[in-house]
This record gives sequence, structure tokens and C-alpha cells, in this order.
Amino acid sequence: MELNVNDFIPQRYPFEMIDKIVAVTPGEKAEAQKNLTTNEWYFSNGNPLTLPHPIIIESLAQTGVVAILSMPEHRGHNVFFGGIKQAEFYAEMRPGDVLQLKVHLTKLKRNVGVGHGKVLRDGEVIVAADLMFAIEA
Repeated sequence: MELNVNDFIPQRYPFEMIDKIVAVTPGEKAEAQKNLTTNEWYFSNGNPLTLPHPIIIESLAQTGVVAILSMPEHRGHNVFFGGIKQAEFYAEMRPGDVLQLKVHLTKLKRNVGVGHGKVLRDGEVIVAADLMFAIEA
């Protein structure tokens, strides 16, 4: 069963930063995929062909939002990216890369969530980040 990104997150192009939802366990974790191409808006206008770090953090945040909004009690609510507790970047990302985005929610209480995200390329972790989320009541 293929999961539709638009069933979970409100963002649309060009602000939708994930291409496909691979798996979701409501309230626990989500996995998504991003295929980087030279056609992405952030690679245009002579910018270097490396993915800007804020874009990949937003991609992880959107993946975490899928884990939250897949919960029946939060469906239809807004979830806001609350911040980055910590982020480590181990390699650059370029067009042609297929990125696996994984977020595991480590804490979810009332209207606040915390998750650990990682980005993998060919099975290797290239980004790790701890993210915070705020859920609209």
C-alpha cells in the first residue's frame, strides 16, 4: 500500500520536501524518501549543487510530522516545527542522491513532541538531528 504524502502533511510544492512516505507507525516513527534532482528550486540560479542544510532539516521535520498527524487524535491539526536541539552533518547531498529520512518520536506529551531523525544515503547515516514539534490544540 502506497501512502500519499498529501494525506499527512499540508505542504505543497515547492514547500513539500519529501517525495514519498515509505512507512509510518502512528505516534512512533515515520520513514520517507527524497530523490534529489537538478530540477529542485534550491539548485537553480547558479547555487552550488549541494543540498542546503536547512532544506534537509525541514525534510526531516516533515517526516516527523507524518508520525504525529497519522495519529487519529491529531489528524487534521497543525504541527509546527519547534526547533533543532542538535544536528550533525557528515556528508554533502547532491543531485542524484536518494535519501532515506527516518524520524523516531522519543517523547510525545500533550502538544509537544521530540524526535530523533536521521538521513541515510546508501545505508550510511549522513545527517542526524534531534527535533522538536508543537501540536496545535
